[in-house]
This record gives sequence, structure tokens and C-alpha cells, in this order.
Amino acid sequence: MQVAIVKYNAGNIYSVECALRRAGVTPILTDDKEILMSADKVIFPGVGEAATTMAYLREHSLDCLIRDLKQPVLGICIGMQLMCRHSEEGNVDCLGIFDVDVRRFRPETHEQKVPHMGWNTLNEVDTHMFPAEVEGKYVYFVHSYYVPVSPYTTATTDYIHPFSAALRRDNFYAIQFHMEKSGVVGESILHHFLSL
Repeated sequence: MQVAIVKYNAGNIYSVECALRRAGVTPILTDDKEILMSADKVIFPGVGEAATTMAYLREHSLDCLIRDLKQPVLGICIGMQLMCRHSEEGNVDCLGIFDVDVRRFRPETHEQKVPHMGWNTLNEVDTHMFPAEVEGKYVYFVHSYYVPVSPYTTATTDYIHPFSAALRRDNFYAIQFHMEKSGVVGESILHHFLSL
């Protein structure tokens, strides 16, 4: 199985490469159109800022390429947010795969810190996208912006209020948490995606 990771101006891609290698897959890190289109699975991970990253994707024609992919595609963290319609981070239009906007967390009490950072639970998980045993399990988050609960939501997490921990539309899958930093739960989610 050929798994391609989208190469762009994002941080934290190396940890996703390492997670795939632990799962027995040697990924290809690339921005080559032909390789991305022919891969069995594509992963769109990263840490970054929405407006800067969207500018880079457009400049390198990766925005249209990602939207046109037909195989299973998994967005992680900023990858998930960029797959949405619009982000409050930089007030930028994104890829529009999911017809929902990304919003900034606004604390309601002094104790509610932003970014939302650390371990939190997955709730209301869709068992097509996730193994059933991850319901209620802890995964690792680091983010200041969130995707509201919508018809695309396939798992929720509660911080300040419920938000989308995961999304799905057709062949596009997305998770807000860092699967590659979420221990055995993250590994089981990765294996499940690779088996789709």
C-alpha cells in the first residue's frame, strides 16, 4: 500500500511519518501531483496558521489537487481545519470540502485556557471512521480554533462546549486531535484508517 503525506509549509509532519513507520508503512512525503493522485491513501497533517498555509497551498496549486483526490484522505489538526469552508484564523477561505466554518475558542471562565492543550475524550464516535473501542478514550489535542458540531461530525469532544473532534464527507476524513501523539488509541485509529 502506498501512503502519501502532503508536503507543504506545515510543522509536525515528521511525527506522522514516524507513526506510519511504526504501523509498518513507509510513506512518501511529496507535493508531486501524480504521486498524490495515484497513492492508495493520502494524509494531510500539520501544525500551522490558516491564512499563511492557505496562501502556500494556492501558490503551489495544492488546494485544487487536494479537493480533487478520490482515494481516502485524512486531514489532521490544521489539515482538518483547512478542509473546512472558512477559518477565523486569518479570516481566510479554505478548501471547502466540509461546508462549515472554523471558529476561535472564546473562554467563558478564567480556568478555560486557550489553546485547548492536553488529553480529552472522544464521544459519539462513528464506527465507520473509528474502531468502536475508542469511544470515551483519551486522545491528545493542541488547538486554539475548533470546528463546530455539524452534519459532518463523526466524533465530538467537550472543551468550553462540544466541538467536532472528527469529520467525514465521502472519501475525506479529518481529525482535530494528534493521532500520532495519542498512544495506543491513536495507533488503533491509524490502523483503522489504513484498512479503509
